[in-house]
Order: sequence, then C-alpha cells, then structure tokens
Amino acid sequence: MRKRSLYLILLLCLEMVAGAKERVYSADIVVYGNSSSAVVAAVQVARMGKKALLVASDACLGGLTASGLGATDINEYRAVGGISREFYRRVYQYYQNPGVWTVMGRETYFDAIRKRVFTGRNTDAQMQWVFEPHVAQSVFREMLLEAGVQVIYGKLDRAKGVIKKGGRIGTIVLTDGTRCNGGMFIDASYEGDLMAGAGVSYIVGREANTVYGESVNGILPNGHVKKSRVKIDPYRIEGDTSSGVLPYVEVGQPGKAGEGDKRLQAYCFRFTLTDVAANRKEITRPEDYRPEWYEYIIRLLQGNLDWTLKNILTITPMPNGKSDVNHADFVGANYGWPEGSYEEREEMKALHRSFTLGLIWCLSHDERVPVNIRKEMSRWGLAKDEYRDNGNFPYQVYVREARRMIGEYVMTEHEVTGVREAPEAVGLATYWFDSHIVSRFVDEKGALRDEGGFWKKQTVYPVAYGSIIPRRKECENLLVPVCLSASHAAYGSIRMEPVYMVLGQSAAIAGVLALERKEAVQELPYALLADSLKQQGQILKWETK
Repeated sequence: MRKRSLYLILLLCLEMVAGAKERVYSADIVVYGNSSSAVVAAVQVARMGKKALLVASDACLGGLTASGLGATDINEYRAVGGISREFYRRVYQYYQNPGVWTVMGRETYFDAIRKRVFTGRNTDAQMQWVFEPHVAQSVFREMLLEAGVQVIYGKLDRAKGVIKKGGRIGTIVLTDGTRCNGGMFIDASYEGDLMAGAGVSYIVGREANTVYGESVNGILPNGHVKKSRVKIDPYRIEGDTSSGVLPYVEVGQPGKAGEGDKRLQAYCFRFTLTDVAANRKEITRPEDYRPEWYEYIIRLLQGNLDWTLKNILTITPMPNGKSDVNHADFVGANYGWPEGSYEEREEMKALHRSFTLGLIWCLSHDERVPVNIRKEMSRWGLAKDEYRDNGNFPYQVYVREARRMIGEYVMTEHEVTGVREAPEAVGLATYWFDSHIVSRFVDEKGALRDEGGFWKKQTVYPVAYGSIIPRRKECENLLVPVCLSASHAAYGSIRMEPVYMVLGQSAAIAGVLALERKEAVQELPYALLADSLKQQGQILKWETK
C-alpha cells in the first residue's frame, strides 16, 4: 500500500501543478476548506457524478484528523455512518497488514490500549479510530484521487472574494486572483471565512445562558478544571502584587456567571511523540523560549507533588511506538483567531508552536519540575517519520471553535441532552459536553483560577439539517457543516472530527440534490434528502441496542 500511496500522492501533485497554471475554475460544487469534512464533502459530490472542486488552504488535506488527532473521539462507533465510517474502515484495513507494525504487533498493541480511546477499534465493524498521522493523510488523498476530485490550493480574498447575485454565490476569488465558479458552495473550513464573506449571520464566543435557556453557556467561573490542593499565586514574582500578573491572566473575574462574551476555549496542537530511539528526534530549547509562559504549570506541580505527567498532558498510545498528545492548551492566546487576518493567524499559529515545544522542554529540563515528571517527559521526542516537511511538527492548529453560524435552526444544550429532538436529522452526534478552559483570572482572594471548562456525559442525538444551512434571506446555495449553527454549549459536543465528516457528506448530498432541482438549499424537501442520505449509508435515528 505504501508504494501505491506514493504513486497516488505523485498524481495528486501533478494535477495540482497543472491546475496552478489556470486562473479560472468551474465546478458544480465548490468546497472550501482542508478539514476532514471538506475532503468527505468533495468526495461525495464526485461520487454522485458532479464536478467537485476542493479549494484547500494548504497541503494538510484532512485537517486535524491528518495532523495529529489520531486518538479519535469515537465513544459510540455504531452512530458513525457513511463515508466517515468508510474512512475508519480504510484505516482498519491498512493496519491489517502485519508489515506495517514495526514496533509492536497488532494484537499486542490493542491489548495494551483496551481501556483507552474507547478500545480503539471494533473488529466486527472493521473500524479503527487510532492511527498514525501519515496513514490518515494517505487515506484522504486516495479517496480524493479515486473520486476524481480536482484540488487547488489557495485562500479566500476575505475583503471582496465572495461574489453574490440575487442571494446566491456565483464565484469566490482567492488572494492570488484565482476565480472559482460554482452552482453550490460548501464552507467546510474551521474558521467559516466563506460563510462570513457571504454575509451570513454568525457569532464568535459564548452566548449568555439566557439566549437559549441553557445552563453551561456563557462565563463559568466554577467550571470543570484540574483540582489543585494549593492556591496558585498569580503574580510574576510570587507574593509581589506590583510585579504584575502572569501572561494571559486577567485581573478579576471576566464577567458575571452565565453572561456572554467573545472569548474562546483554548487551542493547542495535537502533536505526535515517540519513545522509540531510532525514530525519536530530541526536542531542544526553542530559541524564543519564554519561561514565564510555564510558571503557572510549575507552581501547580510544586503544590501537587504526587502528580504525574498525565495530570498535565494526555498521552494516548498510537501504533508503532507513537502517541497523540492533547491538552497542551495555550489559554487566552487565541481570542483573535476567528476574525484575525491570515497574517495574524500565522502569528498565533507560530506562538502556539513555540508554546508547545517550550512546554515539552520545560517539563523535561526545568529543575523546579518534580524529578519523576522530568524523567517521564524526557523519554519522548518528535517522530522523525511524521510531518517530514514541517520539522516533524503538525501542520494544523486545533481550532476547537471559531465562528458559529446562526442558521435556519440553532442546535442548543436542549438538543444535546434530549430535552428537545432536533428536526430533519442529517446525522448523529455522540460526544459529551466538552469545553476546554476559556480564560484564567485572579479571583477576589488573590488566587489564580481557570474558567469556562465543562465536561458532562450525554447521549447520542440527531443534528438538524437546518443547522448546516443559512437563513434563506442571507444565502440560498451555501452549506456549512463545520462552523454550523449551534450555541457554544452544543458545539462543545458536536465539534468532533467523525461528526464533521458525517455532516460534510450530508451537506454534499443536499447540495447535489438542490442543484439538480434548481432550488435553494432551504427549499429541498426533507423526505427526498433523508432517502438519499440513507442510501449513502448515513444514520439518522439512534436505535438503542
């Protein structure tokens, strides 16, 4: 399969080089974004006999799924349908080859992680949802090539790049002047730039609880956080209030509990480490290392000497001696991301990369870090065989939340908890309520506190068709499966990569049907859509078993 993958990648590169000479592209449906949802949407359009154009911002086709998030949040594999399920089946088939297991045998590995990542696979369904980044990249590229999807690289001209006429997008223009004409458009980017450029309503940040009658939206001063036995001093020089607070720490509670604001849950990189000596690249102290960024963590560890590395980072074993590392969250450093310029986003991306590499170095070298944690962290290094053209570091920042559309239907806490069932399902979501820390502040007692996190277990529930389409008065030929219409509370559950893929496929099917019928996406009869979704393997109703 490796030789075939290299051949397919070469073909894709040749296609992109050939297409780069052109300045105008036309397709039945233009898909914008490089996420897993974008790839799946483009593949589905092509499989239905329509011309698909995928406009990707960079070569990381598959977004987070292909850039480090190999420990997939699938808590209920039976709810994953369509091409999303196919993706995880292709991963399963890849790892059936004994030759790809270079460090540990397949069964030995799965026996070792049987209590992790929801077992990591299901042999009856032939699905596997733990994998190495390069495997996901290869699978996505194969799917695109097999379907005949045309792929170009570029970014939307956000100032004047969405050309509409009579409530419909006709053309999008990229920053280099390339024009992409289409009958339908799908914004499957993590940021929702096309959606915003089309004049569609959206929100950034958290709604107040009162907006939708919710309980875990808005400011959460007493949200879910790591429990420390000791009070953490918030000042640059401990005990010296005149020295100022630590970086990205706010003075005073950020607002009243339940109020809305523009802050975002923290971003991070889902980076790949290995402890296999032959594949391990040592992490050296970054040139722009800033010790003040890690002062909070060091003080936290010094006050909780029985903690181990897992109290700071979540290190999940992946095949071949690698691990997916989560929770290197850079709290407060991402607020400007959704509306920021491309240049500003690149600066924030570089900042997050420096923070991540610096954190690893700090945890393995700073003498104030307990010895047991330094020893444990020192085992790990970057994997030499991943992200070879990017310094063995992931391409994609984990944009957990950016813009969220305000569409025909808004998914809220009530749909997630089952108090109210979303109408006209286009797929199922399964994950728990989950928001990472949003802000860090000094409370009235002078202690440093985290705010905004929540973690509550919920059930499988449907996602409404109305949540992936704008209000008709705003745009008639656009679908938005990633920055969909959901409150901050509900988005915390929906925002999982398998669900993004499900919604991307459903958006593509709806787009093709609306295109064939020459009608607005808001006019599409749901009965027709539902039949087509089921034919394509989507699961619309959860049957408890």
